[in-house]
Amino acid sequence: GIVGVFGYGGGVIGRYCDQPQEFPGVAHFHTVRVSQPGGKYYTTKYLKDICDLWERRGSGLTNMHGSTGDIIFIGTTTPQLEEIFWELTHNLNQDLGGSGSNLRTPADCIGSSRCEYACYDTQALCYAVTMDYQDELHRPAFPYKFKFKFDGCPNCCVASIARSDMSFIGTWKDDIRIDQKAVQAYIGGELKPNAGAHSGRDWGKFDIAKEVLDLCPTKCM
Repeated sequence: GIVGVFGYGGGVIGRYCDQPQEFPGVAHFHTVRVSQPGGKYYTTKYLKDICDLWERRGSGLTNMHGSTGDIIFIGTTTPQLEEIFWELTHNLNQDLGGSGSNLRTPADCIGSSRCEYACYDTQALCYAVTMDYQDELHRPAFPYKFKFKFDGCPNCCVASIARSDMSFIGTWKDDIRIDQKAVQAYIGGELKPNAGAHSGRDWGKFDIAKEVLDLCPTKCM
């Protein structure tokens, strides 16, 4: 709440040096959070544009999706904050992420866009929740931070259990489905394990019980 952009209570973390006379270069060193797109899909042009913006308006230091989820712009001065916000929203069609005691920017795995294990559309749900909770994202009203994360399956690629307050995890609810023709082709060597990535090594005879059935955690197969 020390510093921010007009109309928002979150998105900017005020950082000041307690000895500005001795270290004038970091008298102000504010951090700006930038909301990430669904599945963290970026174009090369977008990454170049935000890096150019931060070189021009800030220190050039970034944290690309550390433990928080957002892109983190590290180090700028108070007069630059409104300029950064204007360029993000007008030129890059981008918004600030959540910070402080509010809803943090919801995060999701790539889901059904690229992953065969996804049991639901993580990006659609993450987008819907993000749109519904704009006020909670930008204007802190909670006693502590709160995080949504969306995993398409129990592999938990965005670590929703470990790193969020409310986890959405896709699970299979129907009878197990087995393509018996594909299984036979795999056993017979017609379909190569790992698409042939390890074809140069001899792993011995394929044992479906040991390598597939016994590894099923629920023993449903």
